[in-house]
Amino acid sequence: MLKNFVLPTALEPYKGFGDPCAHVKKFQSMIFFNGTNNEPVLCRAFPTYFDGAALLWFSKLYAGSISFFKELARSFIDYFAASRIYVHGSNYIGTIRQGQHESLKDYMTQFVEATMEIPYLDPAVHLHALKTGLKPGKLRETIAVTKPKTLEEFRERATGQMEIEKLREA
Repeated sequence: MLKNFVLPTALEPYKGFGDPCAHVKKFQSMIFFNGTNNEPVLCRAFPTYFDGAALLWFSKLYAGSISFFKELARSFIDYFAASRIYVHGSNYIGTIRQGQHESLKDYMTQFVEATMEIPYLDPAVHLHALKTGLKPGKLRETIAVTKPKTLEEFRERATGQMEIEKLREA
């Protein structure tokens, strides 16, 4: 290990649940942030962020069976691939609809939560699904007339409508 090397403390140990790719990426970014890109350090530091099933998996590896961090990461990802949390595709957001009595704020919150899980979501697909999922009403009519071209334009119009809804509630 390097003399001045300090393990990052902000990374939670991987216990066998969740996306193993995300764990590897978080680990690498934290280590690289500390200025370390050294194979032996990466290989020796990575298992310190294992617990439960991941620690058990690591303890069963044969001594000398891993030479490079890339091998260790690949083996880890392959072993825990089934533990990866299911992520919806971009077609999923087309199924999200604003309920008849659902506030715009609640709809937007639900929509944002769903889109956060979708990697590489095309902004045009995002905008189209967002507009399509609106319940019939004033905002949907405004959107049909003004035809916002960006998510920011849509958000501006939606913000105004959310303020109106808030006033009506009060």
